[in-house]
Amino acid sequence: MYLEIVSPEATLFAGEVTSVTVPGVNGEFQLLENHAAIVSLLQEGNVKFKGNNVVVENSNKDKFSKGANGEMVLHINSGTLEMNDNKIIVLAD
Repeated sequence: MYLEIVSPEATLFAGEVTSVTVPGVNGEFQLLENHAAIVSLLQEGNVKFKGNNVVVENSNKDKFSKGANGEMVLHINSGTLEMNDNKIIVLAD
């Protein structure tokens, strides 16, 4: 599935992933391939994602860290998520 993380300044990440975990306003939840279409508000927390060949561009590497399970982690203050047809867009503040 395809993940795009966009901030007001720039696109922070765009690429193929196998799982995404986000801090929803009602708790953390995970999205896997073929998840039902969803729109959700996000609260402060970490967006975590995994993939086979996840590459973050050098200009954005300082915004991401590596999680305990090898996933990429991005801390956000709030945001919105939309998933439809295996494409996830995270609008993050």
